[in-house]
Amino acid sequence: MNACIIGWGHTRFGKHDDANLEALIVSATREALEHAGVDGRDVDAIWLGHLGGGLVPEIFTSSLVMQADPSLRWRPATRVENACASGAGALFAACDAIAAGRTRIALVVGAEKMTGVSGADVTRVLGSASYYKEEGARGETFPGIFAHIAQDYATRYGDPSEAMARIAAKNHANGALNPLAHMQRDVGFEFCNTVSDKNPLIVGNLRKTDCSLVSDGAAAIVLVSEDIAANFKRAVRIRSRAQVSDLMPMSARDVTSFEGPRRAWAQALDAAGLRVNDLSLAEVHDCFTIAELLAYEAMGLAAPGQGARVLEEGLVMRDGKLPVNASGGLKSKGHPIGATGVSMHVMAAMQLTGTAGQLQVPDAELAAIFNMGGAAVANYVSILEPVR
Repeated sequence: MNACIIGWGHTRFGKHDDANLEALIVSATREALEHAGVDGRDVDAIWLGHLGGGLVPEIFTSSLVMQADPSLRWRPATRVENACASGAGALFAACDAIAAGRTRIALVVGAEKMTGVSGADVTRVLGSASYYKEEGARGETFPGIFAHIAQDYATRYGDPSEAMARIAAKNHANGALNPLAHMQRDVGFEFCNTVSDKNPLIVGNLRKTDCSLVSDGAAAIVLVSEDIAANFKRAVRIRSRAQVSDLMPMSARDVTSFEGPRRAWAQALDAAGLRVNDLSLAEVHDCFTIAELLAYEAMGLAAPGQGARVLEEGLVMRDGKLPVNASGGLKSKGHPIGATGVSMHVMAAMQLTGTAGQLQVPDAELAAIFNMGGAAVANYVSILEPVR
């Protein structure tokens, strides 16, 4: 039994000095329940995607969702953590429960409060999502990890810096149209492609504009089994989904090949009976611009080392044949870790129901989402289509 999305909620991503983790969860949850036309009594189970890891004092957060509606009390609630793919992990767990017939209506929330601690603490917490004894324990950060990936790509195929700047500029231009985005400003290609006081090198060849934002935010989705989807105002079917996990140590694999994402894309497309060119749009995990460049190659838009061509040809631009990150992506929309995977599904569902406002891709019929945890370790791809 496939699952269908019937409603959603989404806070603006950004720095929320006036909202703690609980407040963000409550806001997105209430909006999703109202949008779906259900209340807590209708929900069978709850899943929360949340990294935590010291970003907030709480380490036990699943039942915070119940603060949104007292009638959610007594529903089973489970927190899912899978690094930056915690949101997709929560959604996939809910889909599994629906497919098994154990749940008919599921509430999925993703949330993170990141700006309440110092930048150094954020870097330390995120570094703990690496293979710690080889990477994090030696002072390796995620910007450093993806800088290594970009350097390996450059050694093998040529310098990707200009392509990375085009990705940053594209996503900032898209995000400027997204009222939910953290950074709503079009900064242009020249700014992204030039090292300056306002766009310094962070590590290696990664500039500030190559790195996603540290954000607070939450997103929520109500899922139902397909056999009851007709009872609701709107429905977006999760046509297929695939999860592929790889070894954690970067020393044990060729990260630049993005083999885990490549396998997840192939499995999801095969299960849907589609080719990548059948898609109307995609939301992909651009934690760093090199990750989006590699995603083009993993999803089959370009051969290895040729990802820059889809930018030069305009294929992935907002007015191209397959817009990628029309929402602004993590680069502009923001990256509150646990919320990201849920947010990507909300953005895709809005496109497929014609409710994306200025972000709307014309005639959107099929949308794909790629959410990734770690350096291509936890890989989730899903393909969505409208029911009505």
